Amino acid sequence: MSVKALVFLAEGFEEIEALAPVDILRRAGVEVTTAAVAAAAAGARPYVTASHNVSIGADAWLEDVKDNRYDCVVCPGGGLGSKNLAASAEVGEILLRHASSGALVCAICAAPAVVLGPLGILNGKKAVCYPGMEEACPSVKFGTERVMRDGNVITSRGAGTAVEFALEIVAALVSREESEKLSAGIVHK
Repeated sequence: MSVKALVFLAEGFEEIEALAPVDILRRAGVEVTTAAVAAAAAGARPYVTASHNVSIGADAWLEDVKDNRYDCVVCPGGGLGSKNLAASAEVGEILLRHASSGALVCAICAAPAVVLGPLGILNGKKAVCYPGMEEACPSVKFGTERVMRDGNVITSRGAGTAVEFALEIVAALVSREESEKLSAGIVHK
């Protein structure tokens, strides 16, 4: 049985924060699906425009994969991308369903404060987010570590921590040894 992850791509997502986890997870043998958080256009390939005007082709429309079960769901950040994830009822339902089942729920940059916090996923958890975004979810006491894992939740601070974030997801999903092997292989540290 393969390990499966879902990475949400909403208009305005931060490129590095989405693609570093996709790349690193696939290198670890995780079956990754990228899903466009947008209304599906019949017959059209799902493309999403990221925060720096890069158009990225997603593997699927969210509505086509929303009922699937994943071992991990990932919310990239970006100010607009995070707002668009938070505005999607489907994304919220997927996150809550996976969090309550014990699946790994991961978010980086603004997404921990803007997406996970308001859903209650961070209640009682240690978490981090992009500096200054803490005010978006005052009920959570955010730390300042680069990456934070607390139970089935992994959060990270921003684009500069995206590779560390991805490696921590691999450590949680596959093994710490695989994460360290990948880190060495990409000359991370």
